[in-house]
Amino acid sequence: MHVGKSKANLKYSMKGNTLQKTSLEKDLGVIITDDGKTSSQCQCVYNRAIRILGMINMTIRYRERWIMVRLYESLVRLHLEYCVSAWSPHYVKDKQLLERVQHIFMRMIMDLTGMECERLKCLNLWTLEERQNRQDMIEVFKMYKGFARLSIDELFEKDANIKGTRGHTK
Repeated sequence: MHVGKSKANLKYSMKGNTLQKTSLEKDLGVIITDDGKTSSQCQCVYNRAIRILGMINMTIRYRERWIMVRLYESLVRLHLEYCVSAWSPHYVKDKQLLERVQHIFMRMIMDLTGMECERLKCLNLWTLEERQNRQDMIEVFKMYKGFARLSIDELFEKDANIKGTRGHTK
């Protein structure tokens, strides 16, 4: 796979064998494309999550709220969040596609019909985008405090003109 726009016609070889060109490759369950877009990964994750929701829908008859939330968290959401820091969706259509899984799940719970409160709040669930943002902030905090292998200075450049932190020393 050639990544980038320059010299796209190069032929790659390994140990004398010419490698076949590809525009899509799957590595550790994450689909990588030559254009860097994550739409194919989002579609694959969506299809997998919908299949699992269909299996839950066909097999579980007693749909008590707490049972369904545990099933969703343990069987579905892990697919929606697997390696999401590597392929985080940045197009609105991809984010909406993944959020649709959560909406389909909420419609499966019978005792949520006719509720005045927002369904996600009733189930104590966050949107997938909120969970991704939270995970990103946790990773930056770990880098800042020195708990991660990667230093924060390797990713971010501090502005030399800023002397303080809004009245705080650290």
